[in-house]
Amino acid sequence: MTAAGTLRAALAATLLLAVSAAGVIASAAAPALDAARSGPCVEDPLVMRREHMDFLKHDRDDTVRRGIRGVKHSLAACVDCHASKSDGRVLGSDRHFCQGCHRYAAVKLDCFDCHAASARPSATAAAAPAPAPVPGAAR
Repeated sequence: MTAAGTLRAALAATLLLAVSAAGVIASAAAPALDAARSGPCVEDPLVMRREHMDFLKHDRDDTVRRGIRGVKHSLAACVDCHASKSDGRVLGSDRHFCQGCHRYAAVKLDCFDCHAASARPSATAAAAPAPAPVPGAAR
């Protein structure tokens, strides 16, 4: 075999290996995340996976720079909905929504260096079962 033939064979093998590796990566299972607390998301999940950071940045600017509250894509609302039912947080393990998804995608998660990673009390109270009555307690 000539040098050119060897080079072509090596290039073909490398290309075949890269294509098969890409297929394995593309077919990897999605992360196993705790379910969201209620109803559908404010956007289609495929849109949110691609663009949630852009939504959050835009709404951050509306809130911080323009004083507009109650925006559609607020980080607090995302946390309220996606916090684990067991502990009310989006961080703590790979089953927690934000941590699990960002680890799966190999993307740095720094939102919670400043922001709360726990759902607001009103959101967790709405999702939690009512406490059992205490015998003999006044109502």
